[in-house]
Amino acid sequence: MMGHFGFSYVGFIFILMLSIPNFIWMKNQPKDYSAEKENKILLILERAGEILTTCSALLFSDFNIQKWSKWTLWLIAAFILMLMYEVWWIRYFKSKRSLADFYSSFLGIPVAGATLPVMAFFLLGIYGKVIWMLIACIILAIGHIGIHLQHQQGLFFS
Repeated sequence: MMGHFGFSYVGFIFILMLSIPNFIWMKNQPKDYSAEKENKILLILERAGEILTTCSALLFSDFNIQKWSKWTLWLIAAFILMLMYEVWWIRYFKSKRSLADFYSSFLGIPVAGATLPVMAFFLLGIYGKVIWMLIACIILAIGHIGIHLQHQQGLFFS
């Protein structure tokens, strides 16, 4: 459950799948987007979770493809969630790129842009049996999903 140090090419692929759309988003942010009023505690948890999740994904070789077993299903599920995340981004980039589009659900998953990758990395942690990834994802989930839910709530109650 502790993990084995070593580079994870699977983790690297997941980080690329996460990062590339976010870099594109920087030039395609929703109109009226602002991070000024974000809860500072959630922001600290989000940043810490991002760092811990990224480090865990890259530094534990347990996430690399192993011999087929029932645990491989966790990796497949994680990868499917990351593919869903990519499709969510494509849908966003093809939309009017409003705040409502950015905080939208996808296939019933609320604030999918935040929820899907957190769920994917959590399942990756289960697959690799790395407790540090699971802890990192919980921290990330509280901060990242929490911030997105606050922004989404602001759309309805502002």
